[in-house]
Amino acid sequence: MYRLYHQPLSPFCRKVRLVLAEKRIEVDLVEERYWERDADFLRRNPAGKVPVLRVEGKFLPESGAVCEYLEERHPDPPLLPRGVDARHEVRRLCGWFDDTFYRDVTLKLTYERVMRKVTGAGYPNSTNVKAGARAIRFHLDYMAWLLEKRRWLAGDALTLADFAAAAQLSSLDYTSDVDWTRSDAVKDWYAKIKSRPAFRGILADAVPGFPPPAHYADLDF
Repeated sequence: MYRLYHQPLSPFCRKVRLVLAEKRIEVDLVEERYWERDADFLRRNPAGKVPVLRVEGKFLPESGAVCEYLEERHPDPPLLPRGVDARHEVRRLCGWFDDTFYRDVTLKLTYERVMRKVTGAGYPNSTNVKAGARAIRFHLDYMAWLLEKRRWLAGDALTLADFAAAAQLSSLDYTSDVDWTRSDAVKDWYAKIKSRPAFRGILADAVPGFPPPAHYADLDF
């Protein structure tokens, strides 16, 4: 069995959990208070970041590398297409959501609204919250543009790119920071991915002191 050291609202942990669940891989989830820099955890990952996947006595950090490791070790169902151009598009979008989207939006909303208090880092920075609320509109519009031409974000099949995006949006949806009325295409895409069995564990997450909105786990939102 795999063991995943994670935090429930971390989009990077959620991405790995979605891949594990989609591939029907049994995993033991261990919540890690990484900000406390516990010595045992730092031995698992000196960078002090989650997620970390334990596999046969090895500790594998970095969500992107972990997801590709799982794809290579458990290729069914495939989450990376075969063609080199198609693979590039999936990896490009994973990079976009893991880097640009996270920096512009999730870090400024989910971190400020929830994780600052959870980690004892103080109160939300209102300037960051306002910037994140502005930035998400651009990103939702970009997703809508992609989905005008595609069934899924990177093409006609579900890929790692969809899980990278859904991981970010699900964290933001926990704090009601996604305007689902902005794009029918994006809402339909999220409803489709949210209804997959792989998403059940994500929708059951709860952070003490921060209850999710009523629509969070509603498949017919």
